[in-house]
Amino acid sequence: MHTLLDLRGSIPTFIEITDGLCLEVNILDKILSEHNSIYVMDKGYVDFERLYKVSDNKAYFVIRAKNNMAYRRVYSSKIDKSTGLKYNQRIKLTGYYSKKEYRDYLRLVKFLGHKTGVISVFMTNNFILPATTIAQLYKERWKVELFFKKQHLRIKTFYGRSYNAVRCQIWIAISAYLLVAITKKRLNSEQNFYTLLQTFNLSVFEKTPTNKLFTKNNTTLNYNQSIIFG
Repeated sequence: MHTLLDLRGSIPTFIEITDGLCLEVNILDKILSEHNSIYVMDKGYVDFERLYKVSDNKAYFVIRAKNNMAYRRVYSSKIDKSTGLKYNQRIKLTGYYSKKEYRDYLRLVKFLGHKTGVISVFMTNNFILPATTIAQLYKERWKVELFFKKQHLRIKTFYGRSYNAVRCQIWIAISAYLLVAITKKRLNSEQNFYTLLQTFNLSVFEKTPTNKLFTKNNTTLNYNQSIIFG
């Protein structure tokens, strides 16, 4: 499953369910780049022809650079090494195919994580944001992993094994997640997502209005009811 997550609210904005043979980079063909948006991706999405289309649509990308990428340095900006930056460069691709597929300049930011000790090289078409912000943006990509690690979709087991059955269960779980997310926003609720899910699970057969489920005086929930989602 390929997911595009809006980092402003950790809400999926694009999901494509495929089999394991589908290359993740092919998903870029199905995503319509929004003007002035920033797309943060791992190195599995490095395809210069597709990345050029993102840039041509006036959108930005931040992506891990591959180690074997052929390029020449055009200019190096001054950096503060105490921030973890190793370099901040403007480059041109020199590979036979890559220089034809991506004709503009690119930016490389090399960063050492103080806590992890890991050195990473980020590639972007954004020359405006500070180099430390580029590194921080890529760190935000971890929210995609957390989205599935925390099992927000609440899929503990699949009730069917066919391709269609698995797809149906995933889409139902995604729809339920989005409905709860919409409700959380409309209610301006401070409850965490897990608490919201549990409350809705236990009150699914109650007639209590949604906006009253979380009031202090609400005593309608019967905690002996079965949880039907999950």
